[in-house]
Amino acid sequence: MAYQVLARKWRPHDFSTLIGQDHVVRALTHALTENRLHHAYLFTGTRGVGKTTISRILAKCLNCVGEDGKGGITAHPCGVCEACRAIDEDRFVDYIEMDAASTRGIDDMVSLLERAKYAPTNARFKVYMIDEVHQLTTQAFNAMLKTLEEPPEYVKFILATTDPQKVPVTVLSRCLQFNLKSLSPMLISGHMEELLKKEGFPYELPALRMLATGARGSMRDGLSLLDQAIAFSAGNLTLENVREMLGTIDSTTLIRLLGALANRDPVQVMQVADEIGARSLSYTQALQDMALLFHRISIVQMLPASLNPEEPDSDAVKSLAQAFAPDEVQLYYQIAIHARNEISLAPDEYSGFTMALMRMMAFAPAEAKNSKRPVVAPMKGLEAPAPHSTEAPVLPAPMAAVLKPEPQVPSASPVAAKTASSAAGKDPGDIPPWEEMPVLTGSKKKIN
Repeated sequence: MAYQVLARKWRPHDFSTLIGQDHVVRALTHALTENRLHHAYLFTGTRGVGKTTISRILAKCLNCVGEDGKGGITAHPCGVCEACRAIDEDRFVDYIEMDAASTRGIDDMVSLLERAKYAPTNARFKVYMIDEVHQLTTQAFNAMLKTLEEPPEYVKFILATTDPQKVPVTVLSRCLQFNLKSLSPMLISGHMEELLKKEGFPYELPALRMLATGARGSMRDGLSLLDQAIAFSAGNLTLENVREMLGTIDSTTLIRLLGALANRDPVQVMQVADEIGARSLSYTQALQDMALLFHRISIVQMLPASLNPEEPDSDAVKSLAQAFAPDEVQLYYQIAIHARNEISLAPDEYSGFTMALMRMMAFAPAEAKNSKRPVVAPMKGLEAPAPHSTEAPVLPAPMAAVLKPEPQVPSASPVAAKTASSAAGKDPGDIPPWEEMPVLTGSKKKIN
């Protein structure tokens, strides 16, 4: 049997197994139980949060006949009757999925509406699901308005879109709208953990958390990353394997970098930046991870009890929270996210990343620059910044030779200058420079 990806193999088949959309499940369950059904539904949300899945579950709820073939509309489809199995296997003739990205013109819409006039072949309702509906043309939207407002009693429309702002208001007003939320990394990693237990793969929980964070709120993206991680690591889902696959920076490197910033050590900052490049890691991802770490530090500064002592880097985060001032963390966070957006404008990623680090040190608040900081725990081998000195710095030999002052040229008539100053009652050392300037006409006079 051909391999089936995890996102399709473990797709929810009823509302009880749907994750993270409780507000939608509650509304639809009550509507199905009380038989208060709308004729058009609009599901909005980012990719991979369950829009198509909910539409298929809703189609099964409307057409399920139960195991004995005598059931009616239900919020809990049986999953074994012909309608439920046919919808799950994508062969139900009265459930029509249309992709508006490829069939978006008025001719396609007219053809769909012509078929909607006929009663369902072998079902209770004929369900039309139009995905990415915002990509329909203006003429196609206008053509469907009348049917969408007053469809036949056996027709249900389900529209789905990732960009509801592009859907005309005339369409929105004819639909019951549900906004699907992005899923939290905790929900995604918890679902991954359940699936891996069923699949029999060993795993490390921090590795799943990293994959869930990389999914950016999408369960489908998270399961696709999980498939990739299983193939990359040959079934050994460790944190190190996942980090290598994603090209992310380990927390130790970032903590060393922030420790160098806290210690005002530009040498160490550049060494860590060079180390990131030597490992062929993404500087864009480094800026993103740095912003996340600054976010954690800020949370710990405001809510110390939020720090989980079981995290492997909890002690280092606590030390950084004590080393940085709160306004300093906010400034560095802004610099990191702006540098990530602007890194494509830099000559190369290395220069964009290092300039962001230099900007952090250059724009640090004056109080942070002058204050004495404790050296953070991961940076115990580094020296604290030297105190400010009023003595002139010792220049390297080549630079000292370049900046060495030239010998002064004596004035043309030093004796006359001393005589004039003595007559005026001035000490010769108090003579202003302009009074010692030679006069080309042969006579010396004071310049006012």
